[in-house]
Amino acid sequence: MSAVRGPGHNGAMGKIQKLSLAVAALVLGGSLVSCDDGRSGAEDAARQLASSVAALDVGAVAFDGKDSGEANDRLKAVFKALEPAKPAVAAGELKLEKDSASVPLDYSWKIGAGEWKYTVTAQLKKADGKWRTAWSPDLLVPGLAETEVLGTAAESPQRADILGAGGAKLVTYRPVVHVGIDKPRLGAADPADAADKLARLVGVDPGEYAKQVAASGPEAFVAAITLRQAGRTVTDQEIAAIPGARAVADTMPLAPTRNFARALLGTVGEASAEQIEKSGGALTAGDTTGTGGLQQQYDAQLRGTSGIQVFAQTEGLTAEQRKELPDKGRRVLFQEPMKPGTALKTTLDPRLQQLAEDVLDKVDPASAIVALRPSSGAVLAAASGPGSNGYDTAMLGQYAPGSIFKIVDSLAMFRNGMTPDSKVDCPPTLTVDGRTFKNAEGYPATSLGSVTLRDAFAHSCNTAFINARGMVSQAQLESAATSLGVAVEAPSLGAAAFLGSVPGEAEGTEHAASMIGQGKVLLSPLSAAVMAGSVAKGAPVSPQLVLNPNAAAEGAATPSAGPTASPTSSAPAPAAAPGKPVTAAEAASLADMMRAVVTSGHAGFLASVPGAPVGAKTGTAEFGKDNPPKTHAWIVAVHGDLAVAVFVEDGGLGATTSGPLLKEFLTGAG
Repeated sequence: MSAVRGPGHNGAMGKIQKLSLAVAALVLGGSLVSCDDGRSGAEDAARQLASSVAALDVGAVAFDGKDSGEANDRLKAVFKALEPAKPAVAAGELKLEKDSASVPLDYSWKIGAGEWKYTVTAQLKKADGKWRTAWSPDLLVPGLAETEVLGTAAESPQRADILGAGGAKLVTYRPVVHVGIDKPRLGAADPADAADKLARLVGVDPGEYAKQVAASGPEAFVAAITLRQAGRTVTDQEIAAIPGARAVADTMPLAPTRNFARALLGTVGEASAEQIEKSGGALTAGDTTGTGGLQQQYDAQLRGTSGIQVFAQTEGLTAEQRKELPDKGRRVLFQEPMKPGTALKTTLDPRLQQLAEDVLDKVDPASAIVALRPSSGAVLAAASGPGSNGYDTAMLGQYAPGSIFKIVDSLAMFRNGMTPDSKVDCPPTLTVDGRTFKNAEGYPATSLGSVTLRDAFAHSCNTAFINARGMVSQAQLESAATSLGVAVEAPSLGAAAFLGSVPGEAEGTEHAASMIGQGKVLLSPLSAAVMAGSVAKGAPVSPQLVLNPNAAAEGAATPSAGPTASPTSSAPAPAAAPGKPVTAAEAASLADMMRAVVTSGHAGFLASVPGAPVGAKTGTAEFGKDNPPKTHAWIVAVHGDLAVAVFVEDGGLGATTSGPLLKEFLTGAG
């Protein structure tokens, strides 16, 4: 039986319960206060100290024994030499004893390629309910005196060489002179007049150079130009005749000549602000680095690692005062040893590379010569002419190959049952879906009509190969190209390159255009040489240029931005699944037809090249919207264990423009 209580009873019980809760809260609160020994406040102060030092700003930290602003100024003065680096600072386990505490601060600095780690102990004191940090300079660095700051000294190794075939030094340190105005030597002479005279002597902009001289300090040497010592025409006497002018001897990593494989090798110079920013701390002001080509791609391998010291020294000493002190008054705190770079070994033959440069020297449009050894794939020469304006046409160019692509057509036709002696129809013109195709100007009438495939190839009958479009699919063209080492990846090359692209699908006029190396078919001079080399080898050639790429740069063999835009902004990716490799028998039939180009076709001028018999294929590729259209001039050749491609942009006919360049190169190659 339940009891019924009145309202008065409930009110009394409520008051008793509230009183009990209040007493319990008071007791509990008292126990919490009695357990609070100040640790949480000390730990908060330690964490604030660590994060503030890591930010190199302790202006908000309460110090005992020093004003916060003064402490902040001191910290910045101590660490100024390490800018822009900042340390990672972590507070360790705090030890508490009543109103004092100590806490380890673990520092970690990224210095060059190394890491400087150390631990200091911070002392904390509690006064007036607030935790403060006891100021001491060794809060920043162990053993640091109040009068000391940090300094740094860096030592960079000499840049490693780029080597060619047989260990030949392609890029190595060569003597130069920096020609400029040494302002302390001006005396009473007019700086602007001296700058004007020197600029005109060495061939730089007088107005711009005069501005540089005027803007430089009174003790500055203002370089106008750096000249190779070998072969320079500006003499020391001419320089010395100008007030304040002088030539400062030095060495720099240089190729044998200014233009020697310049687009391929790249150049070396002082790191720009942009390069320093992008280097992630690897480069600092005054460092030497590579720009473009192999020098940039393999910069880390060639440059090595600078050595660096961090030391403590008395603040405010002059250079003369430091000289009088042992070890220049420095106490070394951290040292990262210098590590020399590793020479980059390539297959370039310096004689053949220079020969290619010389042959192209007189060519005005963009041009290239690539020579390789079919037996090994070694790239012996990869020259881009002066008309390329610094772009690596030889390796990166993307151009319609024209009739040199008939080597690929012919392989596809062989695989569909034809031979060099098979008959093909070569009419004067041919219309496909409303587009009329014709043979090149001057095509011999005697090779029209029903002719052998060999004859059509030797005289480059466009209509005969377009007529074969019904028996050769676009997919078969792509497969045949990859069988000859074209439009595939080049894992052994070790350099930025374009190996060609051949679409696997095309119909109508586009497929017809592909049969004569037009449409969307693209090759580079390198890939054209690979195609010819595969015929000579009797198997696909895998080109190789760099013999010892380091791990960091191995994956970097993709085209990088050059001084000028690529002729074609984009191209299809290489074929995912290369076709079956060209066989020795197929290659022999192709070599037979390439030889016919010399013995009975329009490359008869190559018959007089001494040595092994030459096989060749010319090519003329139309481009643009002019009427008549402009044309690229191509020719590829095999000569013993040498495969060569010659290309001239906007060069007319392959036989008449590129052909003589090829003959000059092959004759000189010996």
